[in-house]
Amino acid sequence: MTTPTSTDVLVVGAGPAGSAAAAWSARAGLDTVLVDAAVFPRDKTCGDGLTPRAIGELSKLGLADWLQAHTVNFGLRAHGFDQTLLLPWPSLPDSDIPAWGSAVARTELDDHLRTVAIKSGALALDGARAVAVRHDRDRVAAVTFRSGDETFDIECRRLVVADGVRSPLGKLLGREWHRDTVYGVAGRSYVDSAMSDDPWISSHLELRGEDGEILSGYGWIFPLGQSSTGMGEVNLGVGTLATSKRPANIAIKPLMAYYAEQRREEFKLSGDIRMGASALLPMGGAVSGVAGPNWALIGDAAACVNPLNGEGIDYGLETGRFVAELMASQVNGGGDLGTAWPAILREHYGEAFSIARRLAGVATVPQVVAALGPAGMRSDWLMTLALRWMGNLVDDADRDRAARVWRWAGRRSIARDARPPFT
Repeated sequence: MTTPTSTDVLVVGAGPAGSAAAAWSARAGLDTVLVDAAVFPRDKTCGDGLTPRAIGELSKLGLADWLQAHTVNFGLRAHGFDQTLLLPWPSLPDSDIPAWGSAVARTELDDHLRTVAIKSGALALDGARAVAVRHDRDRVAAVTFRSGDETFDIECRRLVVADGVRSPLGKLLGREWHRDTVYGVAGRSYVDSAMSDDPWISSHLELRGEDGEILSGYGWIFPLGQSSTGMGEVNLGVGTLATSKRPANIAIKPLMAYYAEQRREEFKLSGDIRMGASALLPMGGAVSGVAGPNWALIGDAAACVNPLNGEGIDYGLETGRFVAELMASQVNGGGDLGTAWPAILREHYGEAFSIARRLAGVATVPQVVAALGPAGMRSDWLMTLALRWMGNLVDDADRDRAARVWRWAGRRSIARDARPPFT
């Protein structure tokens, strides 16, 4: 295949955000090239969970039937403080969000989404890492890639940066991560389980270390059905919350192994955990420099991760669609992404991210978790509200009381932010 030298839209990073952006951009009739540093299929450190909001976005791409062929879950089984609650996903009749979720290993999900982008008309290159940017005054004129010993440029009219939480290309463009608000430290593994077809995802909100101390975070077990080896497996992981003032001084991989041993009998786990990996997660729009005149950061690169549960796939898919729609509206090269894109991010996520990271920041104090956790777990009503808010299940169209309270809190929170999201 001949490497392209120029394109209307260049998307760097072929995770859910980048592949969604490439698919929607190509469907809008824009010449689109999608480039990733890895060779697909490739793994990605992730909990693999797909909330109903992510299912809604994937369904827009035409993947509802494909998802139904995988595990389907109907809500969250919340554990903690001597309580276990079954919390069904809410039914939202005025929304595109369905009442079911799923979980698909990122090795498979990302490869399939990249294929969707290709079938939509995008040209995809893998194994090519972005190493430099060439500017024409304040605009990006081209990105330089390295593949093996070869270096080449691809010129572009628009650049979409979707290269993940560390965003090396974003850094070249001036992206900065601010750790004064809450961020996540998470670990993920896989383990065989006889409950791999469990219709509930499980979250342990009372996470304790080997010395019995309560930690600021939670553990999860997401059923994945049968693996490629024919064994049933689950995604098992732990996540903790931190800020620059209260860093997470926790060894994630040993904690994950300890958590697995605690859950072994209850979830019928067998064998050792495997493919353990960990990552830092910028959250809640805690980055600045998310756009320039003809370039924009999306998904994890723009810190579009829910501070309350670490979910980022839904935001990645949404921001991929939003940026493609914006670029299509500027098809003749007019307009400034540097002004329009941050405004769109703040419109859709600013208030929710502000209140979510404020609440998550409170949860970085273990004493607060120990004091409030038992009371919360004793209330089905309160936990149902928490599921709605933590699961990002408040749509722009929702007008019920839970949505109104969430928006009211968000407006007051963002007005008090020293650094609002995406600034």
